[in-house]
Amino acid sequence: MRATLLYAADDVRVEDVTDPKIQNSTDAVVRIVLSCVCGSDLWPYKSAPPTDDPRHMGHEFLGVVEETGSDVTTLRRGDVVVAPFVYSDNTCVFCREGLHTSCVHGGAWGVDGVDGGQGQAARVPQADGTLVKLPVGEDSELLPDLLTLSDILGTGYHAARTAGVRRGDTVTVVGDGAVGLAAVISAKLLGAERIILMGRHRARTDLGRDFGATDVVAERGEEGVARVRELTGGEGTRRVLECVGLADALVQSLGVVRAGGTISRVGAPQYTDVLFGFPDFMRNITLTGGVAPARAYIEELMPHILDGSIRPGRVFDRTVGLEEIADGYRAMNAREALKVLVRP
Repeated sequence: MRATLLYAADDVRVEDVTDPKIQNSTDAVVRIVLSCVCGSDLWPYKSAPPTDDPRHMGHEFLGVVEETGSDVTTLRRGDVVVAPFVYSDNTCVFCREGLHTSCVHGGAWGVDGVDGGQGQAARVPQADGTLVKLPVGEDSELLPDLLTLSDILGTGYHAARTAGVRRGDTVTVVGDGAVGLAAVISAKLLGAERIILMGRHRARTDLGRDFGATDVVAERGEEGVARVRELTGGEGTRRVLECVGLADALVQSLGVVRAGGTISRVGAPQYTDVLFGFPDFMRNITLTGGVAPARAYIEELMPHILDGSIRPGRVFDRTVGLEEIADGYRAMNAREALKVLVRP
């Protein structure tokens, strides 16, 4: 089959790799119908050193079950399924607590002999626990929306949930990328009355308004903080969803959060030191968040897609074939595309 491999920074190739096959009785083989490029894929794309052992890329996909291992009981050939961005058994102590990202039998796509999601097919470990059946056909117009359940919608929802967003709240979302826009959708689902989106890319913030943002702040740094405080009578907002992963975004979040408020950071952190000093301690700020257990939220979020009340697939503003995926990476890295859909 054909699959996406990363050889070095700016060096993504589509090459022939070994076809996936059942290796364990709990495996399934899935023919991939849709996948995409994630913002977190861009970090290694920009920085990976050269290697002769390329990384298999991609962790967001949906497709059709082609084969199952002997111990797989909930899936059969022909099922349309979505895969969360890590695999898990959905039964261990951590999965039962909704922390599928800490599953004792889980792992990541594209490493340790597991296929990536940007290819024609994938072997799925722990298939019963990982894959979620979709009540649509493989030609459904809802597939791009349902693909967001694999990562970005669950990540935005995790930001809103861990921040404690509830009905009537005022929320600030830092970042107008795909996860930030999903956080806007999620804050609205949880009943936020006012949603301030901090972003400076007009096409993205316009989409954010469609998703439920009531205010847009294009300024950054101290100017952005001052603008949010102006909008909130000088107090700041009780809930802040940091969806970027850069230190400057966390500093901005600390500037706009209200005393006694909560910041949830779900942007993959590209820093090691958390700038949380004594003044923030004195304001009783709570810092939470982390990697999203997307599998925990799929059944909760899916009905909102199926009934048409949310259309998160609108974040996909460019579609490429698998053989053109390198151009998709380039376009996202150059901010020419918000999120790239890949059709193998």
